[in-house]
Amino acid sequence: MYEEITAGLMSFIKKSPTPFHAVENIGGILRENGFQRLEESGKWEVRPGGKYYVTRNDSSIIAWRTGEELEEGYRFKVAASHSDSPTFKIKENAELTVKDKYMKLNTEGYGGMLCAAWFDRPLSVAGRAVIKENNGYTTRLINIDRDLLMIPNMAIHMNREINEGYAYNRQTDMLPLFGGSGCKKGDFKKLIADELGVAEEEIYGTELYLYNRMKPSVWGADNEYISCPQLDDLQCAYTSLKGFLSGADKHAVNVYACFDNEEVGSGTKQGAASTFLADVLYRINLSLKKDEEEFYRAAALSFMISCDNAHAVHPNHPNKTDQENCVYMNEGIVIKSHAGQKYTSDAVSIAIFRGICKEAGVPVQFFANRSDMAGGSTLGNIAMSQVSMDCVDIGLPQLAMHSCYETAGVKDSCYMVKAMEKFFGDGAF
Repeated sequence: MYEEITAGLMSFIKKSPTPFHAVENIGGILRENGFQRLEESGKWEVRPGGKYYVTRNDSSIIAWRTGEELEEGYRFKVAASHSDSPTFKIKENAELTVKDKYMKLNTEGYGGMLCAAWFDRPLSVAGRAVIKENNGYTTRLINIDRDLLMIPNMAIHMNREINEGYAYNRQTDMLPLFGGSGCKKGDFKKLIADELGVAEEEIYGTELYLYNRMKPSVWGADNEYISCPQLDDLQCAYTSLKGFLSGADKHAVNVYACFDNEEVGSGTKQGAASTFLADVLYRINLSLKKDEEEFYRAAALSFMISCDNAHAVHPNHPNKTDQENCVYMNEGIVIKSHAGQKYTSDAVSIAIFRGICKEAGVPVQFFANRSDMAGGSTLGNIAMSQVSMDCVDIGLPQLAMHSCYETAGVKDSCYMVKAMEKFFGDGAF
């Protein structure tokens, strides 16, 4: 089972260099499993026993399986993750020349990345373009599937203090090299147009990002680790999807959500702070011919698992984590809690999730930040501002979070699939 899930995860991540690609690939998996795509702008006809999904901005997706016996007192069972990872966005006027000998691309940071990891490795460009055709606009995905760019480090001879600490400037240090003296202004836009098979003047808008070309790797003395880009949070997105597809509860509406823009605060129309989840749940309720009172009662009975990876103890820096509330790779799913409510977990939601994992035969671990160090946040408490229900924040332990090449445990992916299968099954709680 470890090998199958790990291979599937690596394939999924390799094909998902941006949130647009991740959502396209999730949609493809859903269609293969009999899910029908709906449009937010269209009329919904949701039936008991039906399987559906909808996207927003092509970078967030919500899928659901409607139970066959939704009697009075039904509930929503939600698992949510995010599709985005820290990277560099290419600016509109991207080409910068250096003495007519180099051409580099002008970028800006997206999210809080570890800058040092981006140097001296093959990179490329992926994202989406909006094409004008037939008096309308069409969105097309793009992935230049070859080694195209690199951000070269400065030699130590020119920066002797680099190993004593260095503050990277994103405007000067982090710009990727595109080509040499043979490049001229307009070549990058021409490359994008050629890749899409359209004329340059047909491209009316782009959202393009750098991504790391290094292949995923399984390694370690017992092949116990996986390293690849975007484990935060595509590992959770993929494994929760696998569990969602396997589980079925005839008395509930099972919901899988994957939001964009978590890494920049979720405050977009497609982020967890938007109305996307609330809109979908409310429309499901209406389409099932249930009234507003029944919706609010269903929400009060519902439960959400917010899935976003967690910090494993670093082998070289164990003192950076809490002495007892610390976690290790390959030792189980992480339950996260925080006194300041950066995580939504409370006694009730922790108990429910522990019970699910116990029934599934899955180990759990507990994470809390050191009390003298600020930690990160995630999408659970943000989503609850729009539609409130019991919610637990969980994740899978990993090293080098927000690096462009992260590390996690192969066993933990399997633990997540098993827990999600149990959560989405009949009578999970």
